Amino acid sequence: MADSGEDKKPDVSSTEHLNLKVRSQDGTTTFFKAKKTTKFSKLISAFCAKQSISEAEVVFMFDGERLRGEQTPEELDMQNDDTIDAMIHQVGG
Repeated sequence: MADSGEDKKPDVSSTEHLNLKVRSQDGTTTFFKAKKTTKFSKLISAFCAKQSISEAEVVFMFDGERLRGEQTPEELDMQNDDTIDAMIHQVGG
């Protein structure tokens, strides 16, 4: 007899991890493992810390659209091994 007060297991699709790649303009690739529900602000902070650059210096793009920190991979229907482009702001002419 099952106890009706037990916690249900979370939906597998909501906790599934994705392996994402962040490719810099210089061609280097950094790999991240994130839940589909993790906000990009966390990934952006981690990438900038690894590269020793300010978050204000970088724009992150996926499929030609700029990523916002409050978005999640699930919102953008990202799949395993998708690539995010990291573009460094250029100063000068």
